[in-house]
Amino acid sequence: MRYACRQGGRDLAPKPIAVLRYDKLKVQVYKDKVDLGRAAAAEVAAAIKSVVKDKQLANIVFSSGASQFTFVEGLKEQEIDWQSVQGFHLDEYVGMKADHPASFRLWMKERIVKQFGPKVFHFVEGDAPDAEAECERYAQLLRENPLDIGLIGIGENGHVAFNDPPVADFNDPKLVKVVELDEACRNQQVGEGWFATIDDVPTHAITLTVPAIMACKRIFSVVPDARKAEAVKNALQGPIDTSCPASILRTHPAATLFLDPDSASLLG
Repeated sequence: MRYACRQGGRDLAPKPIAVLRYDKLKVQVYKDKVDLGRAAAAEVAAAIKSVVKDKQLANIVFSSGASQFTFVEGLKEQEIDWQSVQGFHLDEYVGMKADHPASFRLWMKERIVKQFGPKVFHFVEGDAPDAEAECERYAQLLRENPLDIGLIGIGENGHVAFNDPPVADFNDPKLVKVVELDEACRNQQVGEGWFATIDDVPTHAITLTVPAIMACKRIFSVVPDARKAEAVKNALQGPIDTSCPASILRTHPAATLFLDPDSASLLG
């Protein structure tokens, strides 16, 4: 069995400085993004252990991006039997090679697969010759392996995965689809340093849909940084609709949102 290094556990995890609730969504605020990441990692580790105890293999969909860095570091402190984890990820750019520096496959390989060694990891092949066929292939994997745990970020425009406001559908009949990325989403990728200019950012991506994400039995959403504050406010205090796709998390029966003071700064 391959374990991450153990330096602590759920009992030693940082405590929140505030605990809130918006509809069904539990919201925990931590003193900084490091504590946020460590606390989220401890709760995710406990959830993995619970799933593995019941059915031996935990199906987890991972989120990528700069906002997940402290969470991934926090996972290193947890004792997790990664050989009891089957990994998935939320999205990938259409036409992008797996070794491109901005590829989400590369992100997952470097930060999840190489560091932790899950039993298997299923990649979205963004450069597949037929993107629609790739959507169906990945959707079939999800049908065969229902997701236990969703690690879901929130974008600056309120998206979850690549379900931007113009294309998000809370009743989407598909599990995986090709979407056109909106300008705010593409600008975020430039702002995080993945691309030099917006012209370099692909215009389309393959993404899990909102219903695919909401089908996760547990959801943990790690959202630090001031640049996410407006999206967090809209998700928690605005209407539950596709103008802010992340607002749908308020209807999930077992979801927790982890914030730092910066991302929580606009909450009244």
